[in-house]
Amino acid sequence: MEWRLDCERIDWERLSELYRIAPLGDKPAADLAVVFGNSRYVCFVYDGERLVGAGRALADGLDCSYLCDIAVHPDYQGGGLGKAIIERLKTLSAGHRKIILYANPGKEGFYRKLGFLRMRTAMAIFLNRERALATGLVAED
Repeated sequence: MEWRLDCERIDWERLSELYRIAPLGDKPAADLAVVFGNSRYVCFVYDGERLVGAGRALADGLDCSYLCDIAVHPDYQGGGLGKAIIERLKTLSAGHRKIILYANPGKEGFYRKLGFLRMRTAMAIFLNRERALATGLVAED
């Protein structure tokens, strides 16, 4: 496996396809180029020429690092690659007062094993509020 920690030589269309099949939704290549380009830490994992994993962290260098967009190709899920991506991003984020992770519903147990705890005070505003409610990302109390 080859790990790349920068955005050079990234085929954004391939990354978009990875998110689609992971399945983590439809993320257009141009959007991915922007969000990864604006992230402090990025990692892309290749098996030969095949992109098999990716993730990023938005971080301010001291207070907060936010891990997001962790994706693993279905053929590589269950083999520890997702854990390795999280661990790499956590290591890159070391020294921040808090590391926050955004996860899809149902994955909480996986992230708990990696040291993350559920936040009781997190709040969010989604562009597509109805979809966020329907998929369980947020709840109207």
